[in-house]
Amino acid sequence: MSRLLLLPLIALSAVLLSQFDSFASLGLSALPLAIILGMLAGHLFTADGTDLDHSVTRFCQKNCLRIGIILFGLNLSFQQIAGVGLETLLLNIIVICAVIGSGLWLGIRILKLPVDTAILISAGSAICGAAAILATDSAIKARQQQVTIAVATVVLFGTLAMFAYPVIFPHSLMSEQAFGIYIGSTVHEVAQAVAAGESISAQALNNAVVTKLIRVMLLAPFILILCTYMARQSKSDEKVNLIAVMPWFIFGFIFMAGLNSVFTLPEFILQSASYLSQYLLALAMAALGTQTRLALIKEAGIRPIIMALSLFVLLLVGGLFLNLLIV
Repeated sequence: MSRLLLLPLIALSAVLLSQFDSFASLGLSALPLAIILGMLAGHLFTADGTDLDHSVTRFCQKNCLRIGIILFGLNLSFQQIAGVGLETLLLNIIVICAVIGSGLWLGIRILKLPVDTAILISAGSAICGAAAILATDSAIKARQQQVTIAVATVVLFGTLAMFAYPVIFPHSLMSEQAFGIYIGSTVHEVAQAVAAGESISAQALNNAVVTKLIRVMLLAPFILILCTYMARQSKSDEKVNLIAVMPWFIFGFIFMAGLNSVFTLPEFILQSASYLSQYLLALAMAALGTQTRLALIKEAGIRPIIMALSLFVLLLVGGLFLNLLIV
């Protein structure tokens, strides 16, 4: 089946199924359901697909995700963003430094992985999943197989993390707002942060998205530092192109939040934007799910999986203690 029909159908099915109490009671909102259905579809329709299929999948993963996040900004205000606090920025910086440092030590020194593979998996786990891996690859010029392995492992454990948060929440002794910050500071992908936060509550969702987007914004300084280091190592005078790595959709999100802070928008506009945002994010999750193949994970071998699993545990356990300490 063409992805042009398959992905919108998966997203619509996920949104409709999420309205049933039986799914809601399991913490399965539209976005987790979309990735589950996407994974099932990805294994049922195993053909490589046409160029149009690949274009549709990329569009949903990138453009629909970004537009959905921008529209989600209408659910927030600057008062809510300020309420998250400066400690959230400090928390994100500590998480990124700890995960990247631990990942490089474990991957290179202990597991003897290629340096590029260790860097890619560390960046993807620490910052924003596949987007961070692709941005990092632009700096280190890794082989395509290394990029594929890194994306596969990060997507796998990022997806597991997304479903772990609703299980952890009742035992965390944290408020919904604080738990949202925990989600945003430790989950891999933006869409997974949205899905995990939505599974808890509206307050958790708001804080998860704001915290996660602060973490995404730290991608640019990370790439700048990495590019500078790589240039010094190779004695190259090549300049870093920050425009290419800057996650510009974040400024759209901030603009929408600012609009909602200054003006009292009609309820039907806010409600319509909320529904459209949910559907677009479900499309992104469906596309992400179809790209998650067990065969690809198996091909990667055990060492990258051990590394990604270790960073997954570090984010969940270490991140929880950091959040309790700082937030």
